[in-house]
Amino acid sequence: MNKMMKEDYKQDMVYGIRPVLEAIDSGKEVEKILIQKGLRSDNFAELMNLVKEANIPYQFVPMEKLHRVTRKNHQGVIAYISPIVFDNIEQIIPTIFEKGQIPLVLILDRITDVRNFGAILRTAEATGVHAVVIPSKSSAQLNSGTIKSSAGAIFKVPICRSENLKDTLDFLTDSGLKIVAATEKAADLYYRADLSGPLVLILGSEGEGVSGEYLKRATVHVKIPMLGEIESLNVSVAAGVLLYEIVRQIEIQ
Repeated sequence: MNKMMKEDYKQDMVYGIRPVLEAIDSGKEVEKILIQKGLRSDNFAELMNLVKEANIPYQFVPMEKLHRVTRKNHQGVIAYISPIVFDNIEQIIPTIFEKGQIPLVLILDRITDVRNFGAILRTAEATGVHAVVIPSKSSAQLNSGTIKSSAGAIFKVPICRSENLKDTLDFLTDSGLKIVAATEKAADLYYRADLSGPLVLILGSEGEGVSGEYLKRATVHVKIPMLGEIESLNVSVAAGVLLYEIVRQIEIQ
């Protein structure tokens, strides 16, 4: 078992402006940075310039939130170090085509529950997904919960972080991939839709589903039939249903 999956795994943090600057300069993969609202210091401008240049997600938060994370001398800045290195979807897609493979990409729109996220990664690895794309903001934190629920798949499936999912979808469309969105508002049942060929599957949060702006970019909308009184499935279960239907259609070709 990978040592990162142990029960006592805890996500690495770096706190203090200078240590965070040094972490970024040294090439550490920073998942996100929490910054105290109204923070001003000699190194603050340098930090913000570097954060924006490296496209690292950041959030301004009250001092109380930083204190809840750590009582050590954080100086108003806490950085979470990612357990993985993020990949670049624009580099992955050409490589897949060059290998003669049919790309299958999964986009997760605002899925913030670490257990759901981990379970989806586990299914993605089992079904041969080439890459999982997540937004830089409003996505599950990559921590011990994600690692355990993914059963190690987090280290096997390339995960790409997108600053702008609309631009990413446009790139994937221009690359010849069909965009499929799962939504309860769809007219077509998933097993009646053509899910073959180079494909992107978008799954949204359980509360709000796939964002309207991404639904507009999808050429295919599908839904899973619900025969009982409950109106929706857990998103990780929906991911399993849809990904294995894609595998089935690939296998019968």
